Amino acid sequence: MKRHRDEIYISVDIEASGPIPGEYSMLSLGACEVGNSDKNFYAEIQPISESFVKEALDVCGLSLEKLMKTGITPHDAMRKFADWINRIAGESKPVFVGYNAAFDWSFVNYYFIRFTGDNPFGVSALDIKSVWLGITRSSWLGTTKNKIKRHLDIKIEHTHNALDDAKEQAKILEKALESD
Repeated sequence: MKRHRDEIYISVDIEASGPIPGEYSMLSLGACEVGNSDKNFYAEIQPISESFVKEALDVCGLSLEKLMKTGITPHDAMRKFADWINRIAGESKPVFVGYNAAFDWSFVNYYFIRFTGDNPFGVSALDIKSVWLGITRSSWLGTTKNKIKRHLDIKIEHTHNALDDAKEQAKILEKALESD
């Protein structure tokens, strides 16, 4: 994938206990450099709330009770994530990449601001659904992950593990941009 020297794309995926940050918790966070998924980050995070949507926990297979014991604090998770971003970005601008970036970015932004005071990604994100819409001129309904993966002949399983899914997203963006 061709990359501009002054920016670095970082695919980010999260698993959460519900639909909105603050009221619900970000439970895990995975990220990798687009074009080099061996450069990656993963953390399981202690919940900030006891609120959950059963289906959200069923999908990701994470437990609030277990994460209270084994997860790292939100402050430590976000500090370590910021350090990782800064290390791999160097002088380049880190660009948040997500599939349905609005959902994942909202949690990551909330946690960065609440627990570190700053979001290294800034106030924007690159949404793979939107990129695909622009490349193919498809309908919004044509931007489902399965339809895009089928079109690009990507056979990576969607596991709902945040790091696995960040790597999957990275591959989708790489191939989508190559197909343009």
